[in-house]
Amino acid sequence: MSKFLTSDNPYLSRPTNAPFSFDPTSALTERVAGYVADSLAENTRRAYLSDLAHFEGWGGCIPASDTLVASYLAAHAETLSVATLVRRLSSISKAHAARGVLNPVRAELVRATLRGIKRRRGSAQREAKPLLKDDLFAVLDAVGDTLKDERDRALLLIGFAGGFRRSELVGIDVREIEFVRRGAIVTVPRSKTDQLGAGRKVGIPFGRTRHCPVAALEGWIARAGLIEGPVFRPLSRHGQVIGARLSGEAVSLIIKDRVAAARIDPAGYSGHSMRAGLATSAAQAGVSTFKIKAQTGHASDAMLSRYVRDGELFADNAAGALL
Repeated sequence: MSKFLTSDNPYLSRPTNAPFSFDPTSALTERVAGYVADSLAENTRRAYLSDLAHFEGWGGCIPASDTLVASYLAAHAETLSVATLVRRLSSISKAHAARGVLNPVRAELVRATLRGIKRRRGSAQREAKPLLKDDLFAVLDAVGDTLKDERDRALLLIGFAGGFRRSELVGIDVREIEFVRRGAIVTVPRSKTDQLGAGRKVGIPFGRTRHCPVAALEGWIARAGLIEGPVFRPLSRHGQVIGARLSGEAVSLIIKDRVAAARIDPAGYSGHSMRAGLATSAAQAGVSTFKIKAQTGHASDAMLSRYVRDGELFADNAAGALL
């Protein structure tokens, strides 16, 4: 692996467990490097490494000139999505900032190149199709009563009711659930927008319909005999609960399989569909943006706005008032 990806980049490397050095400057450097490394989540660090490895494999280097970075963008304008190119630029920018050298990503040449790519290709991101309430109920009506069905029912209802990211959903442990008079409280110790681990509590109320998320969760925990550890787990081919944690990819596959079983086209559905479905369905029901954001944990109104916008497309619709 190249030097700029590891040894001299405090964002991407951790200090080794070498014997304690009596040089205070050296010790300070190692401590600082350790804290800087911990300022990034492990997934973020891996993404930076992957992005920089791709840049270097193409012929890039750190530090790089604005011409080199612009050429990299142009070389991949037709093969990588705009979102991926933007992320690669972010990683290249972070690598330069960590070195304390001139950042070519801020140069007008690079910015203009990216604007041109966006204009030519369009910059709209592909979004997960929301699993709206009515479709969710149709999916749940097609679920059976095996142990796997019990797990998937709880996963779908808790994922929807909590507006959880799939990483948050599979990260829930039994000890982080408290059943109370009005439902259940799920503590999310860390999430994408809470890298410092302040944590947040999400209320899951008892359902007023035929599908109650709290009852489904209680049923799965009891039937699986869960006392501690991950709530959502894989099952063996013999139908036995495995002690490991369900992966985020598995959540996406479960959603696609369950949607298809309900005779709904699974194209566009993913692990994000439950979260998007809650936000969109809540907006359709007239729930305030503040309350939706409190449930989903969105960091800003801007990130939530596209769901609210989609949910309100037919609310006080101008054409609806005329036709």
